[in-house]
Amino acid sequence: MTHHRFHLAFPVRDLSEARAFYGDLLGCSEGRSSDEWIDFNFYGHQIVAHLSPSEVGHMSTSAVDGENVPVRHFGVILDLPAWQAMADRLTAAGTAFIIEPQIRFKGLPGEQATLFFLDPSGNALEFKAFADDAMVFAK
Repeated sequence: MTHHRFHLAFPVRDLSEARAFYGDLLGCSEGRSSDEWIDFNFYGHQIVAHLSPSEVGHMSTSAVDGENVPVRHFGVILDLPAWQAMADRLTAAGTAFIIEPQIRFKGLPGEQATLFFLDPSGNALEFKAFADDAMVFAK
């Protein structure tokens, strides 16, 4: 089976901040770059931080299981041990969570570990995990 990758481009206010955040904190290796953008390997997917300070910081939220979830966000689904390791890493780094590490939809289809935080440009990221991978698209 072919493994398809997604590509996501997003605005950042400063490429050095993006490089430190995505590269150093999150552990994303860097691909090509220019004075205007940086490619990162985000768990096998290509994300591209584009220098565009006027585009950052816009955030609307939507209610999900009692939390105000940023409407515009991206992230990755990890297995539970990797999710916990990332939660511990972010906590140790002093990350200010928008939504603290927690279990959402407890006892329901789609039960998941989740956490939300912002990059230095205000882009929201979600890292989540499911105890049962079959629950990713459960209704």
